[in-house]
Amino acid sequence: MNRVVVYTLGCRLNQTESEAIADSFVKEGFTVVGEEESAELYIVNTCTVTSKAEQKARRMIRLFAQKAEAVLVTGCYAQMAEAELKALSDNIVVVPLEKKASLLHFASQLRSDLENNIPLIDSLRGFTSYTGGGVFDYQASTFSYHSRSYLKIQDGCDNECAYCRVHVARGKSLFLPEDEVIKRALELEKFGFHEIVLTGVNLTMYDHEGKGLGGLLEALLPRLSDETRIRLSSVEADNVDERFIEQAASFKMHPYFHIPIQSGSDKVLRRVERKCLTDQVEFVINGLRKVKDDPFIACDIITGLPGEGDAEFEETVEFVKRNRLAHLHVFPFSPRPDTPLEKARDRVAERLRDERAVVLRELSERLHEEYIDRQIGKRGEVLLESRRAGEWRGTTGNYLKVRIENTPAVSNKGMLLKGVLKERGVFVADERES
Repeated sequence: MNRVVVYTLGCRLNQTESEAIADSFVKEGFTVVGEEESAELYIVNTCTVTSKAEQKARRMIRLFAQKAEAVLVTGCYAQMAEAELKALSDNIVVVPLEKKASLLHFASQLRSDLENNIPLIDSLRGFTSYTGGGVFDYQASTFSYHSRSYLKIQDGCDNECAYCRVHVARGKSLFLPEDEVIKRALELEKFGFHEIVLTGVNLTMYDHEGKGLGGLLEALLPRLSDETRIRLSSVEADNVDERFIEQAASFKMHPYFHIPIQSGSDKVLRRVERKCLTDQVEFVINGLRKVKDDPFIACDIITGLPGEGDAEFEETVEFVKRNRLAHLHVFPFSPRPDTPLEKARDRVAERLRDERAVVLRELSERLHEEYIDRQIGKRGEVLLESRRAGEWRGTTGNYLKVRIENTPAVSNKGMLLKGVLKERGVFVADERES
């Protein structure tokens, strides 16, 4: 047994944790491969945000269980439905989220067990009682599935929005101390990464009763090389202040911000117990646009939340248009177990909920095209990610997927290049001095 797949569902925090788990296997001499390849062990890192995420998890787990010796399931869904997942197949072992960090130590034990001819499934089952590891132990030096590096700085959430059960799975907000964040970021620089994605369940809850995320960036950014860029996984608007916006002005901060708003109607936001209304979201959007040249601003929106009538939905549409958002992540409302809105009586009919999702997705496509048009001819930066048919592909600082022309003769995955967006999907790199 030598090949391992780490399959991830859900947020960038899950991706961060998966990469650290994959890194632990690489360091023990295992080969980490993509899901399209065969492997003896599949590790599935699950999400519980929507019922569709759970359905996809079950489907993939069944598929992997049919072709692998063993499937190890972890993550938020595993925390909430351990027995349900175990029942899918005899070769499935579930490690709840509360024990997920222990998997960082599993590769070492597995290597020893295999050398002693202990079957893979027995090694897995014997490891489930191990409880070592903490929520900030996910520290990778190699990234098997991404060109950029990921750094987890926060976990949990204190907001308790009425539709969400992630805070039930993840618990209260915690954060990595500032000096440790800086230490780990500088280590990633030494490993050669030019982009670091800061991740968490609710990033702006980072030390929100102290200096906040803005204070962290104020301390971190001057310590980084001029060739290193920071990207934020997402930015909840409720704890964003002027200090954060001032730090966002730095050239070391990518002009990309993802803001979960969920609705453009204050009535709906109050109904679902969001801690942030539209005026604060617009304060954040306008503030970021003052310090960045037309940054990519994306938002999460849930259609069909309880209390969303036709008027409230139109408020959301108008909010999106007024703020010229670059992209929308649209999710039809999915009542989650263990949440106050699971049995809400003012739920929107599924047909209408889904129709509204279509409207917003079409609007998102139009606004995204308009955003790209506004970027043509502007200078920017791109990270090299993959090479196909002799051409490099990558993602710009403002999150546009492009083909890259004029790359240096010696180019490597993860290299950061400056240049101009020539046309849709085409970025021309600057000439580099030899």
